Amino acid sequence: MDPLISRRALNRATLDRQHLLRRTDRTVVEVVEHLAGLQAQTPHTWYTGLWNRVEGFDPADAAGLLLSRELVRIVLQRSTIHLVSARDCLAMRPLLQEVTGRGTKGAYGRKLAGVDLGELAAAGRTLLEERPMTFAELGRTLAERWPGHDPQALSMGVRWLVPLVQVPPRGLWGRSGPIAHTSAESWLGFQAPPMTPAELVLRYLAAFGPASVMDAQTWSGLTRLGEVVESLDLVRFRDENGRTLYDLPGAVRPPEDVPAPPRLMYDFDNLFLSHADRSRVIPERAKEVLKGFARANVAPRVILADGVMAGDWTVTRAEGVSTLGLHLWQPVGALDEIEKEARRLLDFLAPDDEHQVRVFDGPSRP
Repeated sequence: MDPLISRRALNRATLDRQHLLRRTDRTVVEVVEHLAGLQAQTPHTWYTGLWNRVEGFDPADAAGLLLSRELVRIVLQRSTIHLVSARDCLAMRPLLQEVTGRGTKGAYGRKLAGVDLGELAAAGRTLLEERPMTFAELGRTLAERWPGHDPQALSMGVRWLVPLVQVPPRGLWGRSGPIAHTSAESWLGFQAPPMTPAELVLRYLAAFGPASVMDAQTWSGLTRLGEVVESLDLVRFRDENGRTLYDLPGAVRPPEDVPAPPRLMYDFDNLFLSHADRSRVIPERAKEVLKGFARANVAPRVILADGVMAGDWTVTRAEGVSTLGLHLWQPVGALDEIEKEARRLLDFLAPDDEHQVRVFDGPSRP
């Protein structure tokens, strides 16, 4: 029988691989590659994800990497925008294109009926490589060639068929800009061999393991990974519910009593999105609270206490004062440490403001 691994031990293993037990001195690009990308559909909140993981993180460094094209934001896992290295962008996108295709065909398949997809991809690529465009502008231009077809469907077809990166100034720290796109190949100017499913699974386990086949499929959006996993040289465990979990043979799995410092996580952190069974970081009380946020269509920024979701945090700014609210969903120990982390985060987010930290009982939304 496979050895049992407790939920708390899973928690500590995952936090360790996510650089959340201690900040790392690795470079930003190294961390982004180790994590196999950060979900980044919002232009700026992912900077907090790097701040939580990289010692002495300077957001200007990450912004500079976007400008130098060493990092890009592109649709990848789960058909969502991720921040990845240039190399991973080119390697992952061919493998994950089917995920975006599945969603696009479901939403826009009928509206694309009668459009030659090869011609659509070629036309879209040509337009976007001449100059970056927003999807609205791209759709209007393509509709001149395919009159009678929905412009949004045409632009979403190009998003599926052509690897598209969002170009700066969108995503730069402290700045904004139109959500404009060009092709990854023209933006980066080099090629990389496509990643295989086996390579993707190994990268996933390095960042999120131990994990099940369903966990890997949830993270990537891919299906039929069972045969891939079984073909690899992996160690096996069973969790408290009897599920089979896989891991890299040489991976570190810290003792479950290792302390986990508080962390204030950003709204779309992959820590909470990359497992089918998320109980290693989301306790039962938190699951109930999250339903309220889901009804309001809000992704909360979460407080980790002792390694698990224990509250959410908000920031308000008025007259040069930034106030960080700690909204606790359950009793927590070491509240003073959470407040210290909140003040450090305010130093990062609003260095020129006065700072206040306030503590509230209950979530910020019902």
